[in-house]
Amino acid sequence: MRRYHLDKQTDPGVLWKAALWLAGITIVYNLLEGAVSVVFGYSDETLSLFGFGMDSFVEVISGIGVWHMVVRTLKNGGERDRFEKTALRITGTSFYLLAAGLVATGVYNVVTGSKPETTFWGIVISSISIITMILLMAAKLRIGRQLNSPSIIADAHCTRTCIYLSVILLGASVLFELFHLAYIDAIGALGIAWYAFTEGREAFGKARGEACGCSDGCGTGM
Repeated sequence: MRRYHLDKQTDPGVLWKAALWLAGITIVYNLLEGAVSVVFGYSDETLSLFGFGMDSFVEVISGIGVWHMVVRTLKNGGERDRFEKTALRITGTSFYLLAAGLVATGVYNVVTGSKPETTFWGIVISSISIITMILLMAAKLRIGRQLNSPSIIADAHCTRTCIYLSVILLGASVLFELFHLAYIDAIGALGIAWYAFTEGREAFGKARGEACGCSDGCGTGM
């Protein structure tokens, strides 16, 4: 990650460029994380890991909206444009569909007793994700506060939600490896479905111009 020495005297232009880098890193990371999670989740029949990967793909759409917001601000500032609002609505719809799919599949797996072959990769991927997202969240909060940007601060809180999702995946994966109970993976998937639902609701709220997003952060933008 490119290093920026940030303090109160830092040129706002440099800070916005740093925010642009962070938005780009978030997009690329979520693409890689999503691809790896979906592949291993599908091959190992791990619903929680598969759902985690699909959630990462939806986060890419949201991340593109944030990246676009930063680019727009660097150019001329102004209010959210149609692209950002459309990205939010697509993000919200995708999260709702993901939540519904995970709930349906999770219930089916519980009823049929289906269980993963292994959750080893869930442990590996979630551990890496927790570390990465903590670093990204800290950097976004630092820049957002120096710029006094509610949008970037809200994005940092959305990154915190990704940490919660990773913790759910890690917990479900570790418990399954310990006890090999069929319903543990399904419970993890249902936990991810709940967060997907709340993220979808918040995306639609932000598209309507509501101030708060991602459960514990407020912002006026993406």
